[in-house]
Amino acid sequence: MTDALLPAAPQQLEKESDGYFRKGCNPLAQTGRSRLQNQRAALNQQILKAVRMRTGAENLLKAATNHKVREQVRLELSFVNSDLQMLKEELEGLNISVGVYQSTEEAFTVPLIPLGLKETKDIDFSVVLKDFILEHYSEDSSLYEDEIADLMDLRQACRTPSRDEAGVELLTSYFNQLGFVESRFFPPTRQMGILFTWYDSFTGVPVSQQNLLLEKASILFNVGALYTQIGTRCNRRTQAGLEGAVDAFQRAAGVLNHLKETFTHTPSYDMSPAMLSVLVKMMLAQAQENVFEKICLPGIQNEFFTLVKVAQEAAKVGEVYRQLHTAMSQAPVKENIPYSWASLACVKAHHYGALAHYFAATLLIDHQLKPGADEDQQEKCLSQLYDHMPEGLTPLATLKNGHQRRQLGKSHARRAVVHHEESVREASLCNKLRNIEVLREVLSVAHQRSRLKYAQHQEDDDLLTLIEAPDIISKTEQEVEIILPQFSKVTVTDFFQKLGPLSVFSANKRWTPPRSIHFTAEEGDLGFTLRGNSPVQVHFLDPHCSAALAGAKEGDYIVSIQDVDCKWLTVSEVMRRLKACGRDGVEMKVVSLLDFTSSMHNKCATYSVGMQKTYSMICLAIDDDDKTDKTKKISKKPSFLSWGTNKNRQKSASTLCLPSVGVARPQVKKKLPSPFSLLNSDSSLY
Repeated sequence: MTDALLPAAPQQLEKESDGYFRKGCNPLAQTGRSRLQNQRAALNQQILKAVRMRTGAENLLKAATNHKVREQVRLELSFVNSDLQMLKEELEGLNISVGVYQSTEEAFTVPLIPLGLKETKDIDFSVVLKDFILEHYSEDSSLYEDEIADLMDLRQACRTPSRDEAGVELLTSYFNQLGFVESRFFPPTRQMGILFTWYDSFTGVPVSQQNLLLEKASILFNVGALYTQIGTRCNRRTQAGLEGAVDAFQRAAGVLNHLKETFTHTPSYDMSPAMLSVLVKMMLAQAQENVFEKICLPGIQNEFFTLVKVAQEAAKVGEVYRQLHTAMSQAPVKENIPYSWASLACVKAHHYGALAHYFAATLLIDHQLKPGADEDQQEKCLSQLYDHMPEGLTPLATLKNGHQRRQLGKSHARRAVVHHEESVREASLCNKLRNIEVLREVLSVAHQRSRLKYAQHQEDDDLLTLIEAPDIISKTEQEVEIILPQFSKVTVTDFFQKLGPLSVFSANKRWTPPRSIHFTAEEGDLGFTLRGNSPVQVHFLDPHCSAALAGAKEGDYIVSIQDVDCKWLTVSEVMRRLKACGRDGVEMKVVSLLDFTSSMHNKCATYSVGMQKTYSMICLAIDDDDKTDKTKKISKKPSFLSWGTNKNRQKSASTLCLPSVGVARPQVKKKLPSPFSLLNSDSSLY
């Protein structure tokens, strides 16, 4: 099965300075992965329909007073709940379709678990952004149609990213671009009316919000999910492939951990702190499993010190999977984690625990302490293999006594057989795992090998004489760790940089409409000096000069000279243009920044279940501080899981902390300020 998705053909650029962003994959490409995503999207729609029906039935049950009507509604509600449960189980089946995401190379390895991408609905930015540009920036919004189209194309491409580093770069570019979009068009004092809808990847339940935090969090989740798909796609029969898989799962853990720490209140259950903690553990466990496979790839030599090392590596993998299975079995994660995932974690915990005991049995049974061997080194290795030796045994005496070695080795072999039997039993209990042929084969071969090792040295009185094999201390030469995401490595260009430098021309600042100032320089004297840098401000204004009499004020920002935009020009460039105007006079447009408190909206449009509640007017000035205090509303912290329809969330403090992004700038070789440095500390909570 291939994953050769066709990239969309690039369009012709109208401007040479415009950069072309990488498109997503062809969503119609007939690959296993695309068909799986289409099935997920169709299931999401069915779940949405069932949720709406259930909500309607619950409302009718509350309103109905007739006994027969209430009984009928209860019956219908039971059917709807049954349908929802069946749809959820079907979605779980898609989540365990690990074969679609595995490497195309046939390998005799235990399959890994990838995450599916979250689905979303189409969004039309054009009307809302054009209205905001006209109202807030006092500019002709038709001049920004191409930029808005680029933003919508970029979002659409992010729905079908390619399963490689280019796909990760695409999602990261959109995530970074959202920082600029939020600063440009999403003021902290009102909603913009754009509804972002994303589907929970585990339950299929849609969640909608009007702020960008849900959009950002969902894109981050998809970045982590894409890394898991890249990791499972790596060829695990090569050293480079296994190293790539380890790196991909560590990066996936880093992105998901960053999501958990940054977006602390998420309405979608797959992005709740409890679920993200489990997913991080799962990614690190799979990375540790790839480390073990990388060590075993060249072949395991039947040599004492090598077997000690491999046994402890296998014990490490078994330990992390035991911890993962314990985390998956805890509430509230247990209710929504796919049962097949928890079963596979349990299977792997027993499987790798059995391998650790098998290698320990091999090193004790097959290797005798020969004359000239390094007794001290072997004694040290054996003592470090266990937390404590069995009662009555010491490392050196066990090494020298052949009977004790064989007895201890057979006890390890018997324990390996027990663990293998348990792993086979756990796999047989899960219907999804029973259908994974390669998993059955791997477990069966490992089980037979351990049984053969034990049978070769089995004696009739073993049940009475064999001691209990001690646990093997887990140890690894490569401890996996979280690799934090570095979003700043992907530089993006602010699509709407023509609006001006973000330090001034942002959504959380207001200024007067552009004023035309026509004046003449008297004997080369403008009557004012300039300060600042992109945009330039009027400074030290002579109140009797021609510019002041024409309406200029000290502190005004110069936005154009002779109808030429100069918001991005430096002081020297603006001064050169002013001097070049000559005797005909200067036609200059300026804006004055309003006081922040006087520019706050004390009323705004809100949404409830998709219906807009409008007010008679939007107040642009607040003169009475006491009145402002009375208009404040206290918002309750919402639950992070909602099976209902769209709910409006009030804004409160958040721990939003995003990295800065380097950007390019046309015409003037100067970097834009980071949009994230302008974010208020008060951001919307989920």
